[in-house]
Amino acid sequence: MTALAQLSDVSVRLGGREVLSGVSLDVNPGEFLAVIGPNGAGKTTLLKALAGLLPSGGQIAIESTPLPLLSLADRARKLAYLPQGHTFFWPLPVEEVVGLGRLPRNHGADLSEADREAVRRAIEATQVTEYAARPVTTLSGGERARVALARVLATEAPLILADEPTASLDPRYQIVILDILRRHAAAGGAVIAVLHDLNLASRYADRLLLLDRGKAVATGRAEMLTDEVLAETFGVEVKRVQLGQEQAILPWSAH
Repeated sequence: MTALAQLSDVSVRLGGREVLSGVSLDVNPGEFLAVIGPNGAGKTTLLKALAGLLPSGGQIAIESTPLPLLSLADRARKLAYLPQGHTFFWPLPVEEVVGLGRLPRNHGADLSEADREAVRRAIEATQVTEYAARPVTTLSGGERARVALARVLATEAPLILADEPTASLDPRYQIVILDILRRHAAAGGAVIAVLHDLNLASRYADRLLLLDRGKAVATGRAEMLTDEVLAETFGVEVKRVQLGQEQAILPWSAH
């Protein structure tokens, strides 16, 4: 099986300071990897390096091809990046915004039938159909977040990099969005998502990558989130509640 993303000793320096150091891992088709860690741990930096938006040391490969050797068009077809913020500057209709996700695959001035079908599926999956004709700038923050994800889905890139995809969403849509990302991975793609909610990360991800001060502290299943690890990394004491086969982690007090 060829990994969709391969990182070997990846590091990033910003402003003369090393903010990411020695991160190595493979992410395979079918896998949902959640990147967790405290503020300033290097989570967003890692995604930006993977997307080619920051210069980095070490090696990054997408489907075994070194990232620097991929053209911008090939990169856009292989991976889709969902940043924080979901800022839209132009009052384009939602359907047109989502249609922009087809640019890496569209060689003509107009969308093809296949393009329009991909846009329709993405709009339906993110439940923004009722907003399709509305200017995206008139939507709430949570609605814009779903439109941004729809644009990413419309690219049909196998690898999705999502930075805090549940931020600004109410509890229902947090679940909806993570269900979408989980299905994308289950269909043979892969997802690398920065998540702050440890319970959602544990529930949806196949594997967790815990970063702290730019370094990978641990990689593995939710069982790695012991009381000691959470106290050392996040500075919190937690309570645990057993819910059937799953366990909820409740941050209880700060150290």
